[in-house]
Amino acid sequence: METIFIHPTAIVDEGCTIGSGTKIWHFSHIMPHCILGERCNIGQNVVVSPGVVLGNNVKVQNNVSIYTGVTCADDVFLGPSVVFTNISNPRSAINRRGKYEKTQVGRGASIGANATIVCGNNIGSYALVGAGTVVTKSIPPYALVVGNPGRQMGWVGEYGHRLFFDDQGLAICPESGEKYELKDGEIWKVMSE
Repeated sequence: METIFIHPTAIVDEGCTIGSGTKIWHFSHIMPHCILGERCNIGQNVVVSPGVVLGNNVKVQNNVSIYTGVTCADDVFLGPSVVFTNISNPRSAINRRGKYEKTQVGRGASIGANATIVCGNNIGSYALVGAGTVVTKSIPPYALVVGNPGRQMGWVGEYGHRLFFDDQGLAICPESGEKYELKDGEIWKVMSE
């Protein structure tokens, strides 16, 4: 079993579950009842609010804010200064605790630096959200989304490379050689026989 590393300046509140091999770096705050899987890396100055769940091997870069209601599956990457929200209509004078909206980030998805994820919008497995994107609607698996508001510009494979489909709706990842099929607006990985 790998050891857990928590930097002396980090704060981990009671009631958290931290998986083996996870590292929590300078000035980060993991609030009560969070679940962090195995081999996660939590960068500097990260806030993980109560009840957040991170799967195994989730990489969280510096200055990320993950608020209550967010769940990240295994192998998710959150770039520097990514922000999740959890209330659609925040008001300082109105307490909406307990009315947090949920956001799920699928396995292997990557979210680029300075992206903002408006709550209630899920991000599909292996999707790639470009730096600075503002996500205002749910994103399908393998989608490439950029801009403000975020718009789908294409598809990516599990290695993060953009996929270009031929007339039969087939594409090959230039790095892994894996094959993908696009049919009726959905993408599928073609399993080897």
